[in-house]
Amino acid sequence: MNALEVIGASRLMFVSGQIPQTPNGHVPVSIEDQCRLVWANLVLTLQEASMDVPHLVKVTTFLCDREHAAVNTAVRQDVLGDHRPSLTVIIAETWDPA
Repeated sequence: MNALEVIGASRLMFVSGQIPQTPNGHVPVSIEDQCRLVWANLVLTLQEASMDVPHLVKVTTFLCDREHAAVNTAVRQDVLGDHRPSLTVIIAETWDPA
């Protein structure tokens, strides 16, 4: 499908900047735990707006290494189940000025 028509939509929510960090600043070590935390944070944000995973229309994910793609895909599929929003995955090298 190349298009999605939204009929009678009365609410839109744009969510950005989901990072693998807990409210107390902890970042998990493993990429799988990081992916799961990002998705948990996103789902919580949706639920706070009385929404859930089926309300997702478009997801863009940034990964710092192509090697994380398989884990990211597995976690995403686990969280989304049968729901298939539009998806973009961008592999972006992390820049460290130090």
